[in-house]
Amino acid sequence: MNSAVTILVVDDEPAIRRLLHASLARAAYRVVEAGSGRETLAAVQIDKPELVLLDLGLRDRDGLELIPIIKAAGAAVIVVSARDATDEKVAALDLGADDFVAKPFDSEEVLARIRAALRHRLASATGAPVLRHGDVEIDLAARRVSRGGEDVRLTPKEYGFVAELAKSPGRVVTHAHLLRTVWGAGHEHDVEYLRVAARAIRRKLEQDPSQPTLLRNEPGVGYRLQVEA
Repeated sequence: MNSAVTILVVDDEPAIRRLLHASLARAAYRVVEAGSGRETLAAVQIDKPELVLLDLGLRDRDGLELIPIIKAAGAAVIVVSARDATDEKVAALDLGADDFVAKPFDSEEVLARIRAALRHRLASATGAPVLRHGDVEIDLAARRVSRGGEDVRLTPKEYGFVAELAKSPGRVVTHAHLLRTVWGAGHEHDVEYLRVAARAIRRKLEQDPSQPTLLRNEPGVGYRLQVEA
């Protein structure tokens, strides 16, 4: 139940904290607030939140510095910030953030990202799940991808691409991470490899490859696998 889940809202603007607090409370989460880096670190230790909504523009500390500390404490991190430049998103994700939502935000979108991040946190603790999207199933334990009950033949690189995203369902995985993990060190800037693989994967798995709903692109940042709740 959501009531067992504690979410820490970090923002130096009281109005933003109130807005997020109200939305989260309606969704039956327990909410804790912090308005500074110092308060954030104290709340992480005392309240032990499962997830932190983190603004980057804090007055006493750059929010990016807090991401590794929060992750080390075992919480998921979703950055909610007006600093939405591509390099900021990549930096946050590479430091371990589970997702990035730009201000101004839609509350329902934030709640959806929270659900995805909490699912990933649970999956990481309990083992690889079978992921589903429509008639597509991805079973990491069996190294099997199927569509409509039939096995889909993916090349080793295509499978590696899908599997790496499936380890973090619903989260953006950066170009550099995918290239380094699937293609190897020295290929971090070969983004065209990802575009070619993504086109092939979409032809094999998407109902309409021109309007993908499973393999989603975050321009300039990375890709995410959009799976069902």
